[in-house]
Amino acid sequence: MRSRLATRSARLVLAAAVVTALAATTACGPEDPSETGAAAPSASTSSSASASTEGTESGESSDGKGETEAPAGDKGDSASGDKSGYGQSCGTNDLDFTVTWEAQPISHYLVTAKAKSGITCYLDVNTPSVSFGSGTDGVASPVGQGGEDPIKLSGSSVAYAGINVKTTEGEGGKQFENVIIATSEDDPNPAEVELPDAPTVDKPIVTNWSTKRDEVIPRIV
Repeated sequence: MRSRLATRSARLVLAAAVVTALAATTACGPEDPSETGAAAPSASTSSSASASTEGTESGESSDGKGETEAPAGDKGDSASGDKSGYGQSCGTNDLDFTVTWEAQPISHYLVTAKAKSGITCYLDVNTPSVSFGSGTDGVASPVGQGGEDPIKLSGSSVAYAGINVKTTEGEGGKQFENVIIATSEDDPNPAEVELPDAPTVDKPIVTNWSTKRDEVIPRIV
């Protein structure tokens, strides 16, 4: 009888020890995130982050339209204002001018315009602006002779214009050693060209531009 009681007591002690060991193991296990205040990442958050990364890599903009703005340097030559090459209007500073005295068939000054090295441009204003001195009385009046519109200047090609410096009788007028030439009246960079001599100027006239010398002999019409 005593032997059975001892055996039963031993079993109870062993069972109590097992329960105690299990309780200790549970208490030392991983912490519950909810108890520490840290939220576990949800599946929807991870999915959204993945979609955002994929959209960026595929070139989709933040507004979801699938378009990205091109870099400033890739918007074409037109945005940079490059006017080199064909189609450019001739400014006075694009050209070299020479003035020579022509005695026949009617005495006059011949203006020759040539594009500077590397320049290709068009004289799309038919008549040059020509004046002597700064006064309005020294401005040459156009007579409408000759004329091609527009004239392409490049390389060895040239354009001509003729000037008659004195269209009045008598000894009136002023002497000038230089003539001011521009491709248009509002050109900000007129050229001042030395004349072969110092003629007397009074009510001067000028022809249109032409590629033919015989079309620019200035005559009063």
